[in-house]
Amino acid sequence: MSRRLRALLCFLLLASCGGGYNSAPKNLDNACSIVSQRPSYLKAMKKTERKWGIPVNVQMATLYQESKFIGDARTPYRYVLGVIPMGRQSSAYGYAQALDATWDEYRVEQGRRGAKRDRFTDATDFMGWYMNESTERLGIAKTDAQAQYLAYHEGRTGYARGSYRYKPWLMRVSSAVDARSDLYRSQLIACGKI
Repeated sequence: MSRRLRALLCFLLLASCGGGYNSAPKNLDNACSIVSQRPSYLKAMKKTERKWGIPVNVQMATLYQESKFIGDARTPYRYVLGVIPMGRQSSAYGYAQALDATWDEYRVEQGRRGAKRDRFTDATDFMGWYMNESTERLGIAKTDAQAQYLAYHEGRTGYARGSYRYKPWLMRVSSAVDARSDLYRSQLIACGKI
């Protein structure tokens, strides 16, 4: 085997092992572990907290629920007759699982045409923007992870109508988001990150 071929094979092998930041960090139940593995995540979330006032722990709990910190996360496919794929359940994509229309609204309003849903800094800024708007329009406290998540999931109009009240599964999920937010906050305080 020639030297060039061997060098190319070694390069391809090493490149395939990179994993990239679109994959999830390990130990998602430990906020300190997440931010020590991905210091850029903490930097981005703190920047969002300074800009929009949404605490790091609220952002993290929502990101966990929406994408498990996977940058290219998508909703599952829908199937007809259990086998024929009919497209995805929604246009939600990326870390923040932002819908196409809402993402476009954010990019236009914030002048961020180049923002990408699979770029962590853009996803956290989007989340801060959205949750800040929920505070301004609906009066939801920025620290209230449960209510912020319900408005994030249902949309502000759905939240205002109380559509979540008829979805017991969503109430359980939002309660879990709130508990995770509290857990992450305690952990981040303990390891001196906030």
